[in-house]
Amino acid sequence: MSDYYQLLEVDRGAGPEEIKRAYRRLARQYHPDVNGNDPASAERFKEINKAYSVLADPDKRQRYDTYGEAGVEGMGGGGDPFAGFGASFDDLLGQFFGGGDPFGGGRSRTRSRARRGETIGMRLRLPFTEAVFGTSKDVRVRAAAACSRCNGSGAKPGTEPTVCSRCNGSGQQRTVRQSLLGQLVTATTCPVCAGTGQEIRSPCPECHGQGLLMEDSTLTIDIPPGLEDGSQIRYQGRGHAGQFGGPPGDLIVELAVDAHPVFDRRGDDLICSVEVPMTVAALGGSVPLDTLDGNETVDVEPGTQSGEVKRFRKRGVPHPDGRGRGDLLVQIAVATPTHLGEQQRALLRQLAQLRGEEVDPQGGGLFARLKGSGR
Repeated sequence: MSDYYQLLEVDRGAGPEEIKRAYRRLARQYHPDVNGNDPASAERFKEINKAYSVLADPDKRQRYDTYGEAGVEGMGGGGDPFAGFGASFDDLLGQFFGGGDPFGGGRSRTRSRARRGETIGMRLRLPFTEAVFGTSKDVRVRAAAACSRCNGSGAKPGTEPTVCSRCNGSGQQRTVRQSLLGQLVTATTCPVCAGTGQEIRSPCPECHGQGLLMEDSTLTIDIPPGLEDGSQIRYQGRGHAGQFGGPPGDLIVELAVDAHPVFDRRGDDLICSVEVPMTVAALGGSVPLDTLDGNETVDVEPGTQSGEVKRFRKRGVPHPDGRGRGDLLVQIAVATPTHLGEQQRALLRQLAQLRGEEVDPQGGGLFARLKGSGR
């Protein structure tokens, strides 16, 4: 959690005017328009606004001083200060400075008509092998696109948006009232033009003034290797089209990876089990194994025990960053024969005698001997 007083570089006993002056200074320093839309400056600007929205309000400030950031959650503080303003810096500045220029210019600030497109989310089922090695997929997407009839302007062909009749292009509606302290001016966003300063008097009959229409399309997306079930991939600019010339939104694809009948995944390693005949485990040999890369041979040393693990370097999952691969871990499962002929049983009994091991000479177990004795 951030300390709001430290963010504004003021003491906890600072008065309202001192807090406001500190905010003006820091807002000018970190405003994205001043810093070429630098992401770090934009993030700092948001944090400064969040702190000011709390400390400038006496009730919120008191709760913050008593309970910390948790005390102002849900009161407009401690959250994203742009959430209710369509991610517009102009709206936020208008909230604090009454719609004027916070840097002393007194110039009216209108909100651009352009709106960024919304993000599209979808879930894509993917076979295990394709998730391991990566692939390309054609996906069907229903997304907003610019209206072809009005070219996205929202105005009827042959017409254009005009200056708002309510606010005369200022984007704001001002209310003046008298008080004991003199005139109080309150500025709010114009309800007709939504703060853009422009009004569509003759809407496009195709999109009804929205500038957008829903369309179905097929997109080809590349899926990088090494992603797991539940991974999310963001494709910038592949979402809904922006409104009135705004940038498009993004497409977020969440992967649902099918299980594999042979291989399990643990991080970047693949794990499987292979059965080895008892004789091969005892005497040594090799068994074939079909891997995701093709056929491999598992060498079995004499005396191999069930549960031993063989490691195949760089036969696992490719690292998502492109640097190398994990390993393939093969666990040995020694298979004990269950159906033996008389000659095979005789040979095994002979082997047991040579090794000094006691076995049932009749080939039956305890219950068979009890049954044979009549008990």
